[in-house]
Amino acid sequence: MRYSVIAIGDELLLGQVTDTNSGAIARMLDPYGWKLDNVQVVADDADAIRQAIDRAFAATDVVLTTGGLGPTKDDITKGVLTAYFGGELREDAAVLENVISVMTRNGRELNDLTRAQAIVPTSCEVIQNEVGTAPLMWFERGGKVLVSMPGVPHETLTMMQRSVLPRLLSRFPSDVALDHRVALVADLSESRVAMTLAEWEDALPPHLHIAYLPKARLIRLRLDGKSPDAAALSEELDREYAKMIALLGNHVVATEDIPLPEVLIKAARAKGLTIATAESCTGGNIAHEITAIPGCSDVMTGGIVSYSNDVKMRVLGVSPDTLEQHGAVSEQTVAEMLHGAHAACGADLVMATSGIAGPGGGTPDKPVGTVVIGASLRGKAPVITTWHFGGNRSRIIDQSTTTALITALHLLQP
Repeated sequence: MRYSVIAIGDELLLGQVTDTNSGAIARMLDPYGWKLDNVQVVADDADAIRQAIDRAFAATDVVLTTGGLGPTKDDITKGVLTAYFGGELREDAAVLENVISVMTRNGRELNDLTRAQAIVPTSCEVIQNEVGTAPLMWFERGGKVLVSMPGVPHETLTMMQRSVLPRLLSRFPSDVALDHRVALVADLSESRVAMTLAEWEDALPPHLHIAYLPKARLIRLRLDGKSPDAAALSEELDREYAKMIALLGNHVVATEDIPLPEVLIKAARAKGLTIATAESCTGGNIAHEITAIPGCSDVMTGGIVSYSNDVKMRVLGVSPDTLEQHGAVSEQTVAEMLHGAHAACGADLVMATSGIAGPGGGTPDKPVGTVVIGASLRGKAPVITTWHFGGNRSRIIDQSTTTALITALHLLQP
């Protein structure tokens, strides 16, 4: 099944807001065999919206729109859709009741602009927004469907999962079974992974396909398949997946489609270990990534952002002599940061970083992108390595975070 997405809003075209909904919708529908044909970003302009809908319907039978449904005067999408599909705009009692419920739950009072959210086209079927005030609208004509959704990402994605996705799958059922397997691979470049898997990949049957999805020192491999026989497909995927894992060996850090921090949490939990961090250049990003995972509290004891040398000395016990002789960005300093974090947080497994994320602060000996990353597990020798990452500040922090998590995972391997 192919579909189109239209993201509506002047703020998207001005770069004030980034359209994240389109990619998230694509990831949500992809496991069901739905392929995103095109994405259009258009202004809050009636002609632009109408023309975008025409183009989308010319290419696909399903169009998903996001944005343009707010209570302000520039949100004109409902009026455009009424003109496009017919009917008239009327206040819907059920929508008004839902709007009042949401406003009350959030401790806000209903005003005239918010009440206007309850005015919807008579030509649509309303899907009540359980997490916001703008209703979702399902239009259908001539076998084609348009679903209008809010632009607020958490509203769009929550209601996609709860209501829109089940309705789309029911309205457009498939007689082909789809299945997939995922592996996370570390410490290999995309080209090296491709070379390692080349012979195996060439021998795959036409209904199986491997996708490479690289991200900051990590590659997500997805083995997809489709067949009329779901049971046979699952068995075939299992066989081929086992071959792929065997070829990649210890470079596979996860065989589940979960975030890398969750992989570390599950590995530590399985061994009854606790985790802590001592971060300088990553500014707490490693701890943030870990604590963003629900259920992390049974393994995560704490994190220390020792950005200044003073905090490194007072909180982590880094020696002034070490800082004087080797500098903050050194393997000697990171070794002492690891030791101090074990003592301060009482954790079994500790990760530490110290580096130069830029854009300033680099020297000829330690240019921007130089990051020392260490991990220490009680009973094992710590692993501390100096890395040289490219890119801007956010990319250096991202690569450093991923590398620290990978380093810690390797320490947990037998």
